[in-house]
This record gives sequence, C-alpha cells and structure tokens, in this order.
Amino acid sequence: MSKVLLTLTSAALLILAGCASTPEPTAKAEPATISAEAQAALSAAQADVKAAKAKNALWTTSESALKSAEEAAKKADSATVIKQAKLASDQAKLSNAQLSYPELKVGQ
Repeated sequence: MSKVLLTLTSAALLILAGCASTPEPTAKAEPATISAEAQAALSAAQADVKAAKAKNALWTTSESALKSAEEAAKKADSATVIKQAKLASDQAKLSNAQLSYPELKVGQ
C-alpha cells in the first residue's frame, strides 16, 4: 500500500511541477502595418483635410472619413484605409472648390 501511495504522490508532484513551469516567451510579433499605398493615401488625405480646415471649408463628411481611415490604420486594414482616405481627400477637395462658387442671392 505504501508503494502505491508513494507512486501516486510522485506522479501528482510531477504533474504539478509541469504545470508550474511557464514557457519562455517567443519573439514578439512585429506590429502590423499598412501598405505603402495606404500610407500614401492617408498622408494625402490628412494634408487635404488640413488645407480645408485652414480655409474654414471643411465638411464633416471628410473629417469623419479621415477618422475612419486613421482607425483602420491602427488595425492595419489597408483596404479600408485606402477607401476612407480617398473619400476624405475627395470631400476635402470639393469643400475647397465650393469656396469659388458664386454667391447665391435669394430674392433679387
């Protein structure tokens, strides 16, 4: 009986010792990045939105699209970055172009 008890105790200690050890951490994964095309689109959109904001012509749609593109960049979603950055850039350019439209005078 004592041999059986000794064997069970030894087995339990070996199992617990195996659970107590922690594996060595592996090499840290590189943070995911967006493609060069997406980075270029994001940079262009940021510049276009900044230019529209400087002229007080920024549309809310371009600002929200830029925020969406920046959030997608944090998630390394290049396709969404390109799509949203293009939308932000297009909207910012249109808002700047709107400044050159003639004034509309109602009632004359």
